[in-house]
Amino acid sequence: MMNALIEKLKTKEQRMIDIRRYLHQHPELSFHEEATPKYIADFYKDKDCKVETNVGPNGVKVTIDSGKAGKTIAIRADFDALPIEEQTGLSFASKTQGVMHACGHDAHTAYMLILAETLIELKDEFKGKVVIIHQPAEEVPPGGAQGMIKDGVLDGVDHVLGLHVMSNMEAGNIYYREKNVQTGRDFFKLKVIGQGGHGSSPHSANDAIVAGAHFVSVLQTIVSRRLNPFETGVVTIGSFDGKGQFNVIKDSVEIEGDVRALTDETKQTIKNEVHRLSTGLEAMFGVTCELEYHDDYPALYNDPEFTTFVVDSINNAETDAIKNVERCEAQPPSEDFAYYAKELPSAFIYAGAAPEDGKIYPHHHPKFNISESSMRVAAEAVGLTVLNYLK
Repeated sequence: MMNALIEKLKTKEQRMIDIRRYLHQHPELSFHEEATPKYIADFYKDKDCKVETNVGPNGVKVTIDSGKAGKTIAIRADFDALPIEEQTGLSFASKTQGVMHACGHDAHTAYMLILAETLIELKDEFKGKVVIIHQPAEEVPPGGAQGMIKDGVLDGVDHVLGLHVMSNMEAGNIYYREKNVQTGRDFFKLKVIGQGGHGSSPHSANDAIVAGAHFVSVLQTIVSRRLNPFETGVVTIGSFDGKGQFNVIKDSVEIEGDVRALTDETKQTIKNEVHRLSTGLEAMFGVTCELEYHDDYPALYNDPEFTTFVVDSINNAETDAIKNVERCEAQPPSEDFAYYAKELPSAFIYAGAAPEDGKIYPHHHPKFNISESSMRVAAEAVGLTVLNYLK
């Protein structure tokens, strides 16, 4: 059964590439996906599986039922794109101005479609069910995972497996890490309201810029002085809107910040400190602070036992596509797969996808690209795990 999967995927590799390139040319933004979920649903027409659309909404749930009692595993691929103007120069570059698949979700969907088709062909060989989660809106909070969970995508599921292609990791390799593997994310916006005035008479005003600048500086003490040195946390100010006239003291400034933490407990500590510093700023400078704080994605936790099972499933197979399986460091970006992991024992792994030409651009870069060989690696890693789980 394992050998049959590998051989089938090998013969279908060009179809994966063709699908990926088509999707790359037709990207859609988070929560605005219309053509992509239709394309996905149409792919399954006349195939022996159950297809449910508008899950989440915009998501597609596919159930492959062997007809024999057994466990149920869910495998997930996201399909949204980003508001980025593509600069790759690829022959199959985006045809939609200002929108680009700059994170590899086109590759996720392509490998998953072909893998699902192959699992349908092999379903007489295993027991139980496979649930394919084609998820929209991973890039924009609150994300698409929560909506799909609310609509029952995990009903009856025992474990969930996800994978991301990574342009900064060596192609041909699968990477994993148990326990906390990706950071959780929060976002906040602080409006500091003082009293405007003339630049020559600061004593008659209350300078919001000075108060805001102090807040930005003291904010960095959260990580350096409030977190255990062995905890991982980041607080970044990405926007400080204080533009005005050089000789005018502004009434107010707006500050926007990004928070990342490797555990939800650390994320809560940072949140508490941001609120405390905001309140302290009012007392110290006599300003008024309006703080909006949004909990975005939780930290992503890989179940150790299931992660070990995934790694062993891949390592015990004979395949020429997967060169190595390596333990990696925790990853700084956030991922709404974390919501599935909150519900069920789950694992999220990575397929190295560094381009063959050696020009590596990070995810969300206008020149982002991947090695398309990573798709067969991804399909084999996930497919081998599924078959081992349901054998």
